[in-house]
Amino acid sequence: MEGRLKSAVIGCGGIAQVHGAVLRDMEEAELIACADIIPERAQAFGEKFGARAYSSLEELLEKEQPEVVHLCTPHYLHTPMAKLCAQRGIHVFTEKPPVIDREQWQAFSSLGDIPGVRVGVCFQNRYNPSVRLLRELLEGGKPGKLLGGRAFVTWSRDAAYYTESGWRGKLATEGGGALINQSIHTLDLLVQFFGKPSGAEASMANRHLKGVIEVEDTLEAAIDFAGRTALFYATTAYCANSPVMLELVCENATLRMEEENVTLLWADGRTEHRSFPQGGDPGAGKAYWGNSHGLCIGDFYRCVQAGEPFPNDIPGVRDTMELMLAVYQSAREG
Repeated sequence: MEGRLKSAVIGCGGIAQVHGAVLRDMEEAELIACADIIPERAQAFGEKFGARAYSSLEELLEKEQPEVVHLCTPHYLHTPMAKLCAQRGIHVFTEKPPVIDREQWQAFSSLGDIPGVRVGVCFQNRYNPSVRLLRELLEGGKPGKLLGGRAFVTWSRDAAYYTESGWRGKLATEGGGALINQSIHTLDLLVQFFGKPSGAEASMANRHLKGVIEVEDTLEAAIDFAGRTALFYATTAYCANSPVMLELVCENATLRMEEENVTLLWADGRTEHRSFPQGGDPGAGKAYWGNSHGLCIGDFYRCVQAGEPFPNDIPGVRDTMELMLAVYQSAREG
């Protein structure tokens, strides 16, 4: 497949601005349309990025013929919208999480069986230079066997973040809280480093927004990866949006990552520090989201055009989705 792929963005809120900026600068894409149930928001997005604006996905699909649709809508809409597009032969690139429960995961997984349609999920942090460095170190073998790890996400979300959105903080539309929304990227990175999980035990609570939200603002889990334990902690009850910390303990070294800063603590006493400049357009989104959206979206388009597997396709996110659902099941059912 050659030429530019005609693209549309559905949902014109905060994260859509990042997708719009990436698509505007990509040679492989032509952003032709956008849609949002708030017409003024769709119109503003369309004027900013040169796209025709519509008030719904259905209206857009009636009048336009996009080849790729980007889903930047509330969580609960990702699966049904992906299904609607895929069944029309349109490639789908969806924001996280692609699903909010096991029923949706079953439906979303089946989209991979539709001939000629590619489905990708925006786990952009897999493309961060710091993440790539840790993966290269582990694959190179110098740190030795991976023994265990820990990950901490301590961010801040106030009541207005939920109440002004119309969908966040509600189990039926957000699907959960601190795990499914804020820290799913960090959970995904643990899977990237450790491989397929074999079990999890978790608990969750609402620490600071009781009576405001139905979902958790704090969750902790002990995750088993074939006999190796990774401890996971995520909260939105902190006073600031601190850098995510992820640590991997190996036989010969401890590898510690805080956003784009990596510290290597070798068993012989040596310490190495490596820092990477933030890539992408920091002005397009929040710095602590990571700025690798351009790399992730660009890779999806490259894989579609080249007919190659996309790392974040349905099989590529399966272990993370299964783990997320299992952690919630453990936390809710004990």
